[in-house]
Amino acid sequence: MSIRNLDKLMTPRSIVAIGASARPGSIGAAVTRNLLSSGFQGDIHLVNLKGGEIGGRPVRKSIGEIGVPADLAVIMTPAETVPRLVLELGERGTRAAVIITSGPGAGPEAREDNARWRKRILRAAQPHLLRVVGPNCIGYAAPRLGLNASFGPRGLKAGRVAAVAQSGAVLAGLADWGTAQNIGFSHLISMGDMADVDFGDVLDMLGRDYETRAVLMYVEGITHARKFMSAARSVARVKPVIVLKAGRHAAAAKAAASHTGSMAGSVAVYDAAFARAGLVGVRGLGELFDAAETLGHAILPRNERLAILTNGGGMGIIATDLLIDEGGDLAALQPRTIMALDKQLPRSWSRDNPVDIVGDADGARYAATVDALADDRTVGAILAMNVPTTLTSSVEVARAIVAAPGRKAVPLIGCWVGGPQAQEGRQVLHEAGIPAYDTPLRAVRGFMHVVQYRRGQRALQRTPPSVPEVRSDTQLVRAVVEGALAEKRTVLTEPEAKRVLAAYGIPVVPTEVVLDAAEAAAAAVRIGFPVAVKILSREITHKSDVGGVALDLDSEQAVVEAVRAIHDKACTAAPGARIDGYVIQPMIKRPHAVELILGAAEDPVFGPILLVGHGGVAAEVIDDKVLALPPLDPVLAEDALSRTRVDRLLRGYRDRRPAARDAVADAMVRLSQLIADVGEIAELDVNPLLADAEGVIALDARIVVARPVAGQERGARFAIRPYPVELDTEISHRGQTLRIRPIRPDDEPLIQSFTRRLAPEDVRMRFFGPIRELTHEMAARLTQIDYDREMAFLLLDGQELQGVGRLAADPGFEEAEFALVVASDRQGRGYGRLLLEHVLHYAKARGVVRVVGYVLRENHKMLDLAKGLGFQRQSGRVGQPDIRVVKETATL
Repeated sequence: MSIRNLDKLMTPRSIVAIGASARPGSIGAAVTRNLLSSGFQGDIHLVNLKGGEIGGRPVRKSIGEIGVPADLAVIMTPAETVPRLVLELGERGTRAAVIITSGPGAGPEAREDNARWRKRILRAAQPHLLRVVGPNCIGYAAPRLGLNASFGPRGLKAGRVAAVAQSGAVLAGLADWGTAQNIGFSHLISMGDMADVDFGDVLDMLGRDYETRAVLMYVEGITHARKFMSAARSVARVKPVIVLKAGRHAAAAKAAASHTGSMAGSVAVYDAAFARAGLVGVRGLGELFDAAETLGHAILPRNERLAILTNGGGMGIIATDLLIDEGGDLAALQPRTIMALDKQLPRSWSRDNPVDIVGDADGARYAATVDALADDRTVGAILAMNVPTTLTSSVEVARAIVAAPGRKAVPLIGCWVGGPQAQEGRQVLHEAGIPAYDTPLRAVRGFMHVVQYRRGQRALQRTPPSVPEVRSDTQLVRAVVEGALAEKRTVLTEPEAKRVLAAYGIPVVPTEVVLDAAEAAAAAVRIGFPVAVKILSREITHKSDVGGVALDLDSEQAVVEAVRAIHDKACTAAPGARIDGYVIQPMIKRPHAVELILGAAEDPVFGPILLVGHGGVAAEVIDDKVLALPPLDPVLAEDALSRTRVDRLLRGYRDRRPAARDAVADAMVRLSQLIADVGEIAELDVNPLLADAEGVIALDARIVVARPVAGQERGARFAIRPYPVELDTEISHRGQTLRIRPIRPDDEPLIQSFTRRLAPEDVRMRFFGPIRELTHEMAARLTQIDYDREMAFLLLDGQELQGVGRLAADPGFEEAEFALVVASDRQGRGYGRLLLEHVLHYAKARGVVRVVGYVLRENHKMLDLAKGLGFQRQSGRVGQPDIRVVKETATL
């Protein structure tokens, strides 16, 4: 849906608990106790059919006895009462409800009954735009408001980390663990069955919440993949999101005609989606706790290099190994740092990183070392480790570190290894706001979660190179696909598949189709020996599995014999299969080439997925493949390729020259474009794709086709909306031919150049302040947009950029904000009106209800333009020197 009315969940002024109880051991009693004892300053109303009193508060017998409707309702009554209560709450004006009640049935056989029950709840809620969290959840808590409307742990501490979980048990465990570790939470949200509010809604909500600096998520399944990806990508740009996906080995098995198709429904797709969104994935609950430790204490390293401080050399070595295993880097200490430490430490110290300050190190020695490392700008963070000994006190060491001045200059992570003595030291660190772990592995992983987030942020902001637009013959592909579907075939023949690839510029081996041995021999003479012969059958998908391939044939007689042998083997292995002929191809002699596989398939949750990995007949055995979510650009394609093991071969070794990795990435981008343009392609494998220093060539391909959903817009299947090529248009304006097209990530240099052309006053009018030059981060935010919720149109005269019109919608498309700028030397030509009209018509087509803009009071040109297009002026926001202009798209 959207974040509409979720403010009533986030910051309610009043709450009604329906099903409140004092009966020991009941859920109603647990929730009521938490609600009344957590310090909520708003109104709390209790409702139970029996009436009475709880904790000195009156208990109403019905919602109707409450005078003013509550912002938030918590429902704990029997399942059959819930839909009626939701309807009554909505009619009275309540706009958010947390439904703790589970469905009426139990066990797998009750699944349909519970689904119908959830639909009844939604039908009751939707006319009143009442938002539902749950059902079947443990509740909701906002500790900074003193709000705990759950039957989870009590005594929650307020903080800057939000915890979101589909499992109530996991959320309760996180909450209780946070209390023990002195970690606070901004929100704890139990998602339950997600009948209405889902992960996308919650991420949108938390992304706008200043009090939340990081998000922890426990996910069992995602609904509404595009909404989730849009929200996740938006949030991950500004705050870390750590996610644990449960059910990693419960992937749905399905028969597939391609290697890639067999990956659909697997956890690898979730991993690819999380990586594409910039989320940090973890593999277990312990890692999720470790992430909460560093994020909960707001650890922000100065850089990604770690200094390890220890009183035990072995522990330092273990931590170093673990850091490198996790992909981290040790800080290389500066000479002046070593000199400073020489003055403070005994002669036997390690004189390197890890910094071993010897087993008798006391608090003063630890503190002096922390101060010296803090002065070294190559150190991004310090991991201070301590192993209890009889020579010193772990507690005294912890207190000394807390008091060290350097601790305020560089982030500090503690690792006090051991039992009761170490626990006391960890408690001292926790109370001082320093994350503290009990093992080196947990400490290193806690640090690396923050590092991985920083790396993910950079990945989200990388600018792809400017490449020529993919030239394609989409009409030819549609004709091939339509021909197969008309014959009620779901698998293209190999020659058809290669025609499809060639139409999108992916190099393929030349192919001739023949009907018998004599034609095969003649074709081989034309092509030139040696050749390969393959069976051609619409009913045989994997040719090599039925002995349907013969290679390195060097004579006419060899070809004739091969055709006969292939025919006999195919008839034996696949009796009854129709043999359509044979394929003759030249043997491609590229001895140093690496065999790859490229593929595409459709995942039931995230839609189209792409695959790259080690190819050939042993592709399944080698099992070296990486999934990626399209659409791809060269940077994203190269990133996926770099995560395969086979990429090490592509980079060259010994006498082998590096392969043209850019050609592989280009083929992946073209494949991404193909499946975006042609929705009938359901599965596709290119295997093998040979790659060497000369480029790439596809030797074989398999494509599965199916009728798409009628009336579905281009790219609707994608979790991330592809570049909208359909919005690239030419228009005639005052005798000129201009082009308006959506912005692309590789337009960053164009935007940078355009901004430099703007007069300082025009920059101030557009950005509400002076900007000398756009930083890379700013330019990346402007060019790397989510085409689903955002749009930026470039107005081009030839290759020169003349103006930019931008639209950013809220998640529910109720309101969208526009922004507009025209080149300073091109103003007065009607470009501004042209762009704004284009933006407004696009907004209407996307279903946006209201378009708004914020304009400086002195920007008379923009105010006049807005007025001329029917915008109404409203008062500016409090404390802001601007004017809000509003237009309902229905008036267009």
